[in-house]
Amino acid sequence: MIRINKELLNYVNHLYQLGTEGNIIEQTFEPTEQIIKSGQNVFSVYVIKSGMAKCYLTEDTGNDFIQEFFAEGEIFGEIEAIREDISFCTIEASSPLVLYKIPLAYFNELLLKNNVFNHLILKALANKINYKAIRHSYNQSHPVESKLLRLKANFPDFNKLLPKQEIANYLGITVRSLNRTLNDLKAKGLIS
Repeated sequence: MIRINKELLNYVNHLYQLGTEGNIIEQTFEPTEQIIKSGQNVFSVYVIKSGMAKCYLTEDTGNDFIQEFFAEGEIFGEIEAIREDISFCTIEASSPLVLYKIPLAYFNELLLKNNVFNHLILKALANKINYKAIRHSYNQSHPVESKLLRLKANFPDFNKLLPKQEIANYLGITVRSLNRTLNDLKAKGLIS
């Protein structure tokens, strides 16, 4: 649910400390500020230094579907940079956020000239594909109750960290369905 990538964060922090002639800068965002907007061009790639962001798609019904939550070391904007395409999703700060901002030209230069960076980006992309495949497969084949129990097992404090609307958007259900299922699980003594 809340993804991290310490290995990438450590390496980008190392590059930042080397003084990359201003090619990697720190940038801060407050909760609800949008870093990347769906349907717009992306001019930089971002790695989270601290805080949390959500990646979501607004459906044609007007409902948001949260793809994933990003925390320390997670990267976003790289898919758009590699594909040279507009953003499919919106990335929004869920908490105070500190990012490493890497302009597209420098990101592409690192991919071509820095084998360690290139390997870390390939690994990050492979992890995203793996995570999404498992998550979406599970969500398609299990009831809401199972999804919530799995969420609780992996992130015991999920209901303290996130508003109910975001949990519902992450699971692809309504808040009403979420509340009903939470009440059922409490009655069964499966969650507190």
